[in-house]
Amino acid sequence: MKVKGKVIVVTGGGNGMGKELVFHLLSKGAKVIAVDRNESALKETAATAEMLGYSLKTFVVDITNRQDVETLADNAIAHFGYVDGIINNAGIIQPFIKLNDLGYDEIERVMQVNLYGTLYVTKSFLPHLLTRPEAHIVNISSMGGFLPVPGQTIYGATKAAVKLLTEGLNSELANTGVKVSVVFPGAIRTNIMGNSGLAVENKPTSKMQEALLTLPSKAAEIIIGGMENNRYRILVGADSKFLDFYYRLNPKSAAAFISKKMKGLVK
Repeated sequence: MKVKGKVIVVTGGGNGMGKELVFHLLSKGAKVIAVDRNESALKETAATAEMLGYSLKTFVVDITNRQDVETLADNAIAHFGYVDGIINNAGIIQPFIKLNDLGYDEIERVMQVNLYGTLYVTKSFLPHLLTRPEAHIVNISSMGGFLPVPGQTIYGATKAAVKLLTEGLNSELANTGVKVSVVFPGAIRTNIMGNSGLAVENKPTSKMQEALLTLPSKAAEIIIGGMENNRYRILVGADSKFLDFYYRLNPKSAAAFISKKMKGLVK
């Protein structure tokens, strides 16, 4: 689905990759509704959009609240009269702690945002999207959704659930005008730790590691390009592409490779 002239809702639109998705969509002529729980971040996104000459509609919503998400869908549709697409970008990681030491409060928080938030937004907008001549749902999973990462076991489980949720939805909507894409970003140069409520930023530890990080603007370009070309799977970053191939070739070896790379990061 070409995004020019379309109305697209982006969750997590106040920061990082979500913010860049908003700007890239606007630059391609889309009408955008940015959603985030962080009001100040949304205001900053809107101010930057206005400075660039774009008009952006924003809604402050906690996507873990199902009633608020249902109200969001009603308000978003009422604002422009219709919505053509949603990008479920909002997500958080867990502390780098083994499952045995991770508290249920943290487990539930990650599951509520990553899985239920994506589910609530999808379910709330889907009946309307099915009435449109063409529409698109993009759900952001992670390379951690197909490859186990020690210290991010619950995060990975939620992203694996998003992967299967999206793939199942794609099969269910095969004979409709609604296309579905699942995205597997690798390491993106964003402050996902800070935005997840964790105390430390995910700064690269070496120049080589920094070189492997994908810029949020580049990630947004890849994702929107995949959306416009109705791609079923969208891999973002050389690391995601490599590990997708490696894991399909030899899952046990790929898991051991990542476990070795993560040594020292997990408490």
